[in-house]
Amino acid sequence: MATKIYMDHAATTPVRKEVLEAMLPYFTEYYGNASGIYGIAKESKKAMEKAREQVAAAINAQPSEIYFTAGGSESDNMALRGVAEALKDKGNHIITTKIEHHAILHTCEYLEKHGFRVTYLDVDADGKVRLEDLEAAICPETILISVMFANNEIGTIEPIAEIGKLAHEKGIYLHTDAVQAMGHVPIDVEEMHIDLLSISGHKLGAPKGIGAIYIRKGVRITPLIFGGAQEKKMRAGTENIPGIVGLGKAVELAAAELPETRATLEKMRDRLIHGILEAIPYSKLNGHPTDRLPGNCNISFEFIEGESMLLLLDALGVAASSGSACTSGSLDPSHVLLAIGLPHEKAHGSLRLTLDTDNTEEEIDFILEKLPQIVARLREMSPLYEEVSKQAK
Repeated sequence: MATKIYMDHAATTPVRKEVLEAMLPYFTEYYGNASGIYGIAKESKKAMEKAREQVAAAINAQPSEIYFTAGGSESDNMALRGVAEALKDKGNHIITTKIEHHAILHTCEYLEKHGFRVTYLDVDADGKVRLEDLEAAICPETILISVMFANNEIGTIEPIAEIGKLAHEKGIYLHTDAVQAMGHVPIDVEEMHIDLLSISGHKLGAPKGIGAIYIRKGVRITPLIFGGAQEKKMRAGTENIPGIVGLGKAVELAAAELPETRATLEKMRDRLIHGILEAIPYSKLNGHPTDRLPGNCNISFEFIEGESMLLLLDALGVAASSGSACTSGSLDPSHVLLAIGLPHEKAHGSLRLTLDTDNTEEEIDFILEKLPQIVARLREMSPLYEEVSKQAK
């Protein structure tokens, strides 16, 4: 059955109509290389600088502090490896968390093989970093703290402003992976003391393959990609002008609509969460109950496998996930769910439903009708659930 209900917006989003319309002229009419000095090239350059202003305005940055990349993973790599290389004469210690996206975790593993020491902070049962743990981990060799703004699986929003304040008091750079948060919650790099911030276009209505990184003026960082002089020699390669235009437009739209969108999504999210928890026994919400992304619903169900739920939902035309899209197909339980204290068997039975404004109340109704039936059907095949049911009688 073709997908009728899409609830995996944390994995990717459809390109918005307004974004596509803004991009189209830069595929055919204004196709010039932005590095050129003739008219058609200047049109591309002008469009790119407008997008830079749009992204900067959304996070209270300066346009000169925005650099375009191919996506969130490149931005994360650029932040961690770039700062590590630039500051290796000052120190070799980096602090991050156990619930980061693999773009951060795998980059940290790479750095550990090249002479750097990484502390992976635990989080509490809701997925939040404890400030006292962070402060205790800081040492004279610490050069960078990288904590995601909001978790891609459980939706928990981290205390970034407090973390940034602590980092700046200690003279340490703060990087945040804001791929999930951008366009969904307010971000102010000045108020939150953020030095580097990663963005990905396809999480907020722009195309795949385009992203950006905010680098505060004065931050020491070494480029990852060498070649031409694009992006002030910080990121070589001919710029993806259509993608950049799309990112700028998507960010501008998301920022303008944020208050209304957030209120709408939080209402739908809470109805979905409460409806599932009330209808299905032995279910548990993962992530902070209130400090979470507006459209994120992540629930674990005992005695069943998440993959089986996904297959049965797919048969009904519902697209969902059991965790990060970047680890789909893995037989290992989510590292995020393990980090918040779930045992393996419960972590395997998780379902992530992520909403956006194209979802409807009728779709929520459908999920609340069908999901209890799916869980009940799967539990009928579970010897563990049969034993628990006998004990409960």
